[in-house]
Amino acid sequence: MSIIMSGKEVSANTRAKISDEVKAFKEERGITPGLAVIIVGNNEASKVYVRNKHKACEDVGMYSKVIEMPEETAEEELLSLIDSLNKDDEIHGILVQLPLPKHIDEQKVINSISPKKDVDAFHPENVGKIMIGEYDFLPCTPAGVMEILDYYNIEISGKKCVIVGRSNIVGKPQALLLLEKNGTVTICHSRTKDLKEETKRADILVVAIGKPDFITADMVKEGAVVVDVGINRMPDGKLHGDVNFDEVAPKSYAITPVPGGVGPMTITMLLKNTLTAAKKYILTKG
Repeated sequence: MSIIMSGKEVSANTRAKISDEVKAFKEERGITPGLAVIIVGNNEASKVYVRNKHKACEDVGMYSKVIEMPEETAEEELLSLIDSLNKDDEIHGILVQLPLPKHIDEQKVINSISPKKDVDAFHPENVGKIMIGEYDFLPCTPAGVMEILDYYNIEISGKKCVIVGRSNIVGKPQALLLLEKNGTVTICHSRTKDLKEETKRADILVVAIGKPDFITADMVKEGAVVVDVGINRMPDGKLHGDVNFDEVAPKSYAITPVPGGVGPMTITMLLKNTLTAAKKYILTKG
């Protein structure tokens, strides 16, 4: 019977610790960690994410400021707002919910956020820090994966780690984090030849490609640890991961479910980054 690695359990455990740290920080410093979330437009999925982030902040005692802007918002108006938040001492973390409307340059917006408040860890300066292992913040989803592996005592050092997906948000930073823990890392993508042969070599397989039930039992080694980052809503309304759970679970040593696996960890790691940003703010202000 494989171990079902519950992101809900890890998230609840981690949030309890964050809540205690926030309470102590407020008592010692008289400062409430603050997160500003900006949403532009009417993307329903984005609205749900933003509501969840707002509630999560309140649950652990953080200050949350949600700023909703209309679809037609000019790029310069958004950049001006970010500039004001960069200077706002009550705000320690800034997050712009993606995707943005097509007339706004996402990279330009990301670059405008102060690296000290970039709690998504998307700014080029923070990406560079992750590359050399001297980071303040980690991208939330890959960081959540690492928390799950640590919670379930999954040994990474010396293991063959295969990542399916090379996005800047998950695949690439995930590779760096596993490498930092002395894993031997391979990144696979749409141009990879003999993908099945690559995935079958994995001791730890992380899948983040956005294709429901793509990874099947014949693509996984017996006793592998399988982390499914995918969240795909099916026509019947149910959520499926990128891994065919029913097929792969009996063959794996440990596996994350969907829903209830990596998903709950993403917002939890955002809270952790915001608390870190507030602590760093104290250091810079003296």
